[in-house]
Formats: sequence, structure tokens, C-alpha cells
Amino acid sequence: MQTSVIFDVFGTLIRIEHRRDPYLRLLRYGRTQGGSPSREQLEKLMTCELDWGEAADVLGIRAGYVKLHGFARLLQEELASMTLYPDVQQAIALLQGAGIKIALCSNLASGYGPAVRALLPGMDAYAFSYEVGALKPNPIIYQSVCRDLGVQPGQQLSGNRVVMIGDSIRCDRDGARAAGIAGFHLSRSGRGDFSDLIEFADAVLEG
Repeated sequence: MQTSVIFDVFGTLIRIEHRRDPYLRLLRYGRTQGGSPSREQLEKLMTCELDWGEAADVLGIRAGYVKLHGFARLLQEELASMTLYPDVQQAIALLQGAGIKIALCSNLASGYGPAVRALLPGMDAYAFSYEVGALKPNPIIYQSVCRDLGVQPGQQLSGNRVVMIGDSIRCDRDGARAAGIAGFHLSRSGRGDFSDLIEFADAVLEG
């Protein structure tokens, strides 16, 4: 039986060396105007493809061109500092060499998507919240990535169809398991199911 692997992105495959937190800064700027975005507004920020002007409008923030350009510049600085963790390429190569399909599934604001694809090209499926319209741990996003992989969710690492790993217990382990996927927690400090991705890839291959 074919096994497919789903990876979370940030904290799992990609790290940001120089954090600028542009979207958080936009929110803080909105608070200086007395704003307090609702949960629905915040979710829309992560589940729709928005430019900076549209993002400000969604959050009810008044911001001119110069201010918005500043947030865009901070985002570009973050994107330029994104790197893969040292174990990523070897783990992916091991899995792909065995014919295993690989997907990415992540909660992302739309500004990050193209850069993630550029760093991790050639995956079999990509499920980003701003494209799918749902955030992990909503089962819709897991169902979407499984559909794109052409698999049905399974429950066991050994001999089943789809497993997932990421650094969030809530989203990548528990949320995945609730959707019928075998979810595992990656903790590079050794507090999770796996401490590195090569260890995880070896476990998948051993089946």
C-alpha cells in the first residue's frame, strides 16, 4: 500500500532567520487606532489571498501607501532570511527515492506562499490555508491535501496511506489524527514523537 507524507512548513521544514513579524506589526498598528480585530477577521487574514491594502481593509485598519509599503518591506526581509533546516533535503530525498508522495500543509498568510514553493519545489501537493480557505486544525484543510494527493486518510504509520508531521501538537498531531491521518509531533529539543526529520523518514521507510 502506498504511503504519502504531509509536512507542516514553518518550524518543521523552514525557519526564519530574521523575524520581522509584518502581519503582527499591522495588527499592533491597528490597535493604536483603537481597533481590536475579531476572530473572524483574523481568520480571513489567513484564509484569503490578500495584498497589504486588502489585509488592512479586512482588519479595519486605516493605513496609507507609505505605511503599507513598510509592512511589505518587512515581509520581504523575512522571506529573504528563510532557510531549510539541515535535515530537510536528506529526509525528502529518502522519501522521494522510495516513491513516496510528499505534500505540504500549513497555515500561511498569502505573502509567504510563493517563497515557500520556491524553497520547496516539486512537491506532489500543497495545501496552504489562504488557498484552501481553512486553517488547521479544521478538517477541511487535511481533506483538501489528501484529495490532492489522491489518498484516503489512514491511522497507522506502518502500511497505511498517509502520515503527517509538524511542530504543533494541536495542528500537526492531534488535528491530523482527528481527521483520520496518522499525525506526529516533531520537537527538535527531543520532547515529541520525533526529534529530526531523518529519524521520521527512516521510520516511514521501515513501515
